[in-house]
Amino acid sequence: MLKWVRKIGGIVLAILIFAVCVNVFLGPHSIAAGGITGLGIIFESLFGFDRSVTVLVANAIILACTLLFLGKEMFFNTIIGAALLPVFIMFVPKTMLISDTMLSMVVGSVLFGIAVTILYSCNACSGGTTVPPLILNKYLGLNISVGVFVSDGIIIALTLIVFSVDSFFYSIFSIFITALTMNYIESGMKKKKMVYIISDESEQIKDDILTKVERGVTLVPVIGAYKGTERRMLMVTLNAKDYRELLAIVKQRDKFAFMVTNTVSEVHGQGFTYESGSV
Repeated sequence: MLKWVRKIGGIVLAILIFAVCVNVFLGPHSIAAGGITGLGIIFESLFGFDRSVTVLVANAIILACTLLFLGKEMFFNTIIGAALLPVFIMFVPKTMLISDTMLSMVVGSVLFGIAVTILYSCNACSGGTTVPPLILNKYLGLNISVGVFVSDGIIIALTLIVFSVDSFFYSIFSIFITALTMNYIESGMKKKKMVYIISDESEQIKDDILTKVERGVTLVPVIGAYKGTERRMLMVTLNAKDYRELLAIVKQRDKFAFMVTNTVSEVHGQGFTYESGSV
């Protein structure tokens, strides 16, 4: 029950952020950055339809296609977001919070990326143009990213006809910023440091890492190519916040120590994806 409450809460939060992005940051500046919401902004300008009505009708069609072509599980993962999105767009006030178009586009795009990431973490979506690519991938083998690019590309191309060249390029930039935000949240915030240390004081450094930093250390036998000397290299993976403490330890023990540091996107295993004694 708690899992479902968290999932639904995450979906509601994400859809609310979507509505704020559309009505407060992107819509007031005629930025239609793809998706059904972008189509709603365009239709509102062309025909006077409220954007929530366009989203409602489009998502109803999308939901029917989801049930028909993708099955019940995907349908139930989509229905909450698809049903809430037009409702939230209807009730969130349409107001221009930021008068500068560039700044408003950046803020809206970042929030949009956060909302999409929340939905993906809940294994859900808001309907719209994310569903047709899944159908095309299932039945025709078309790459999903290509399908999304084509569907969003068509909508963005319409901004060139309906609005202006400026709106067209703002919409393109919005998609890039959204993608960068999603990439940073999904991988950037999980990054760790992997450090290799070769030192004459490796034993003392190892003990300090184990007791002070409280991270495991791997001893790797190495041989220097120049003199053929056998030594032990320390390999340790740790969070970014512990990296400065490690540098201080190594500098204190051996200021001539040789260190190589890599940044890694993900680390799985004890101490990272689960704690000791949890399995």
